[in-house]
Amino acid sequence: MRAVEVVVIGAGQAGLAAAFHLRRVGLEPDRDFVVLDHSPRPGGAWQFRWPTLTYGKVHGMHALPGMELTGADPGRPSSEVIGAYFGAYEETFGLRVHRPVSVPAVRPGEDGRLLVESSEGDRSARAVINATGTWDRPFWPRFPGQETFGGRQLHSSQYAGPEEFRGARVVVVGGGTSAVQQLLEIAPVAAGTVWVTRRPPVFRAGPFGAEEGRAAVALVEERVRQGLPPQSVVSVTGLPMSDAVRRGRESGVLERLPLFERITPTGVVWPDGRTAEAEVILYATGFRAAIDHLAPLKLREPGGGIRMAGTRVLRDPRVHLVGYGPSASTIGAHRAGRAAVREIQQLLAHEPVAAAG
Repeated sequence: MRAVEVVVIGAGQAGLAAAFHLRRVGLEPDRDFVVLDHSPRPGGAWQFRWPTLTYGKVHGMHALPGMELTGADPGRPSSEVIGAYFGAYEETFGLRVHRPVSVPAVRPGEDGRLLVESSEGDRSARAVINATGTWDRPFWPRFPGQETFGGRQLHSSQYAGPEEFRGARVVVVGGGTSAVQQLLEIAPVAAGTVWVTRRPPVFRAGPFGAEEGRAAVALVEERVRQGLPPQSVVSVTGLPMSDAVRRGRESGVLERLPLFERITPTGVVWPDGRTAEAEVILYATGFRAAIDHLAPLKLREPGGGIRMAGTRVLRDPRVHLVGYGPSASTIGAHRAGRAAVREIQQLLAHEPVAAAG
């Protein structure tokens, strides 16, 4: 078994930011810390985005620490732009990301250390920075009659572009950014679209500055402090009002209906008896944190979430979650990576101790 000081799990925005700051404080990749990533190539979740999501359509992409993303072609797929950027970043700072490596479990180890099981072999670590994001856990809502539907049901994570919806009647479920972006692409080629959301969407017309960002993050942090599962930061910021969104609202494409009651073999039905025929139901219903591999550490609270102080898990101070809850945004991931490393420095400066019961 190989021993290191820190294992970073995940090489998306948060994991790379953490690795950068570990190097900055003098820790060496593959000697003092290791970065494990299950994806086939650099880019984090961005590498899996649909090809028609061009870089020019991406909002809020914050640069990684120490290296700006400049000169990107706004018409190029974001998966290619950001994948190339992350790859260049890994090489520039010599982060030596190990991939593809899966981590099925992190367990209590011996002598107060953590045991990180991986497809590349087990590692013993004094601290773990978990940066696994949410992409691997798409959320599928359940509805009565769902199994009877005769058409296609897919999640937004499986969306490959509008052409597969050509000529179809499509119901899009979800009120987030992906729902809006995909609906606007599908509508021109589909026979018809219906947009349903659990809550009325809130469109943000004005600028979203630092003060608004802090207020949104504070709402997510409060849930984490209470030991509840976090909401996404996006869910409390509202939907940005772009020109495309404005046109979608004017044309009626973004005319929202409340959530239907059940699914039939040919469509959906509302409580008042209203119906909509459909060949496809697209669930743009978001994701949950991909942290099942941490289950052996028993980090969850009775409310289902994980209580944290900053990035540090209160039930086990050896574990830091970055890109989780309040840091689940590109700028938040950068700050979380730096904060986690600062606390881990203090941890490594002392003799290892077992987690509190």
